[in-house]
Amino acid sequence: MTKIDPAAQNTATSPETAWTEENLAENPHQASDKAKRVEAMFTAIAGKYDLNNRLHSLWQDQRWRKRAVELSGVRPESTVVDVACGTGDLSIAFKQAGASNVVGIDFTSAMLDLALTKAAIAGADIKFQQGDAMNLKLDDGIADVVSIAFGIRNVQEPEKAIAEFYRILKPGGTLVVLEFSTPPNSVIRFFNDVYTKHIMPFTATLIAGDTSGAYQYLPKSVATFATAEELATSVENAGFNTIRQFPQTFGVCTITRAQKPEA
Repeated sequence: MTKIDPAAQNTATSPETAWTEENLAENPHQASDKAKRVEAMFTAIAGKYDLNNRLHSLWQDQRWRKRAVELSGVRPESTVVDVACGTGDLSIAFKQAGASNVVGIDFTSAMLDLALTKAAIAGADIKFQQGDAMNLKLDDGIADVVSIAFGIRNVQEPEKAIAEFYRILKPGGTLVVLEFSTPPNSVIRFFNDVYTKHIMPFTATLIAGDTSGAYQYLPKSVATFATAEELATSVENAGFNTIRQFPQTFGVCTITRAQKPEA
C-alpha cells in the first residue's frame, strides 16, 4: 500500500502572490526567503501543474523522465530517493521500472497530496514524505539512486542539497539531476527564449488561474541559475565522479549523471 508521512498532511498557508515583478527584477535565487516563496508558489499551482507540464513541454517531460530512469541504472533491488518529487511522476516511473523501494520527498504538501493519489491509481507502492532537500531526514548511505527533476534550482542553497544527496547515497550509488538548460544552437535558443519568456508565462498562468507569479518565476529562475557545466562542477565539488551530461530535445534540458566513489 502506498504510504505518506503524516507531516505531509500539513497544508501550508501561502500569500496570494509569491513572486512580483519587483522580486523578479533581481536574481530570485538570491532572495533570502526563496524557500518560502517557492513553497507558496507550488501550493498555488499544484492543481494544474501536470496539465501545464504536459502542454508546455509538448508532452516531452515524461520522455525526459523516462530517459533519466534509464540512465540511472536502476535495478530490481534498488532503493531510490526522488527529491523534489512534486506530483510523483518520476517516483512512479522508478517504481514502474522495477525499483523495490522508492521514497518521494517534496517541500510542498499540496504536491505530495497529488503524488499520493497518482501513485495509488498507478498501483505504485511508494512512501512519500515532506522534507527539505538541504536537510534530508534519512540515514547515511541508504540509497542506490538519488534523483531530482526540475527541482535543484528551486532549492535555497543547491550546494547543500547536493552534499545531502552524496551523504545518503551508498558508495557506488548514482545521482541523476534533470534540469532545464540553454540550447547551444543559436536559432533554437532564440525560439526557445521567445516561447519560455513570453508565450509560456501567459498561457500557463491563464490555464492555472495563477496569481502567485509562478510562471513568471520559471523563465527567470532558469535564466539566472547555473549552466549545465556549472552544475556539473558543483556535483564534482561535492565529491562525485564519473560525471556525464546528456542534453535532451536540442538541449532545452540536460540530465546530469554522477557516481559516488566506491568505498
